[in-house]
Amino acid sequence: MKQDVIISQHLEQDLTGAIERCTPDKLFVLADDTTQATCWHKISAFPVLENAPLIVIPSTDLHKNMDALAMVWKALSDGGATRHSCLINLGGGMITDLGGFAASTFKRGISFINIPTTLLAMVDAAVGGKTGINFNGLKNEVGTFCNARSVLLSTAFLDTLDEKNLRSGYAEMLKHALISNEEVWATTINYALEQPDWQELQRMVGESVAVKEAVVAEDPHERGIRKALNLGHTIGHAFESFAMHHGRPILHGYAVAYGLICELYLSAVQVGFPLDKLRQTCRFIKQYYGRFEVTCDHYDELIEWMTHDKKNLSGQINFTLLGDIGDIRINQTATTEQIKNALDFYREGE
Repeated sequence: MKQDVIISQHLEQDLTGAIERCTPDKLFVLADDTTQATCWHKISAFPVLENAPLIVIPSTDLHKNMDALAMVWKALSDGGATRHSCLINLGGGMITDLGGFAASTFKRGISFINIPTTLLAMVDAAVGGKTGINFNGLKNEVGTFCNARSVLLSTAFLDTLDEKNLRSGYAEMLKHALISNEEVWATTINYALEQPDWQELQRMVGESVAVKEAVVAEDPHERGIRKALNLGHTIGHAFESFAMHHGRPILHGYAVAYGLICELYLSAVQVGFPLDKLRQTCRFIKQYYGRFEVTCDHYDELIEWMTHDKKNLSGQINFTLLGDIGDIRINQTATTEQIKNALDFYREGE
């Protein structure tokens, strides 16, 4: 089932319409404690939500786990949810991932609507039908492919974000631009992130989501071209897991940005990605994302994290690389030495 992605200018009207299309017997809203404090008031007075119980779970990715999932299942069960009920996920990627997984499995699947409240969730987690939780120390280890009935994208929520979370989401927009075309890429790396133009950003969000939707529609279960969306993520997820393991957690988008530097370097070395575009992209990332400090002593551990990546084939670490902007090369591999060279480039190069 294709999900309905709505670039919303009138949130109450659009949400009411999305709920009516689900024809639910009961309605529930899921948020985390942060979203409850910062975003719930923006929709709580809508008449359509008058009788909808609010389920609140602890915030941050550390709680995207079995315990929080069980809390949601129990709240749905105790609240009398049936197979004809609907869950509204109000929050960032953690909520849309976990809430989507809870909905897709409760009574073998109930309808859900995503209202992403972070830029990262708008352009990444809330769109594309991937749901899941972290398990056994690994990100998104257990989950399902299941589309939300509707995804409502409204920049009304972005004023709740701090600078770091805004930049975290923008890294996924940069990834989408790299797999799209030169015009979108140029717009993306020339946007003034330190002084956001919200109207322009909403237009760019729509453009970014359209890139992801087109890829997902062609390959909903990640058998082939959907792997384009993994650009920056093989090494990025390793940075993210490493950082969490060592008690210095970093936001997902920052990890992806660092992964992009490494994987664009591999792209230049292995499949000819243009050096001028490598330099321009890396300059943008270093300007807005700084650097996560690692040393060469950490390389083997980072590579060990990469070996756990779900995209790996036949025991080999799998990468998506680019021959140029929009020239996608999936199912690429690299030697340990090449990966270490890419990490050297991240630490020392421009």
